[in-house]
Amino acid sequence: MIRLQHFAHSRLSWGLLFFSGLVLEIAALYFQYYMDYAPCVMCIYIRVAVLGIMISALIGAVNPKFWLLRFAGMLGWIISAVWGAKLAFELNEMQVNPSPFSTCSFFPEFPEFMPLDEWLPQIFSPTGMCGESVWSFLSISMVQWMIIGFVVYCFVWLLMLLPALTPKRN
Repeated sequence: MIRLQHFAHSRLSWGLLFFSGLVLEIAALYFQYYMDYAPCVMCIYIRVAVLGIMISALIGAVNPKFWLLRFAGMLGWIISAVWGAKLAFELNEMQVNPSPFSTCSFFPEFPEFMPLDEWLPQIFSPTGMCGESVWSFLSISMVQWMIIGFVVYCFVWLLMLLPALTPKRN
């Protein structure tokens, strides 16, 4: 428990969280631009959830010894991970059980104060269809890998919750 506390109160833990999100974002761009797989609007929303985890990690890394920043980072982390898992489950349902009545939009619906698709269309503009599953590894589709990833983020969050929110002991 004490080792987890020291780890949760260090920049290394928050840096690893940020790095894991960065790897996922780079992988998404690799699939989009190198493998030529067009992301759907739900894929774009999943990218935003991963971006939320990365931003939360940066908040926690600013001063991991200050409980308020750790709390804000932890809160953003779990909100982003749960939202990402929800999106991935919905997209998986569209791909596994296709229905003409269950489709996604062609255009992202970002808030007016944050039109990510206009600011960075190369990253946040969808060009594909939600029902298409274009890649798999070990018979697990890309969106199913994202479900696994978000569940792991939630599990690690649960593991780190108590150590991160308790005062550090020497």
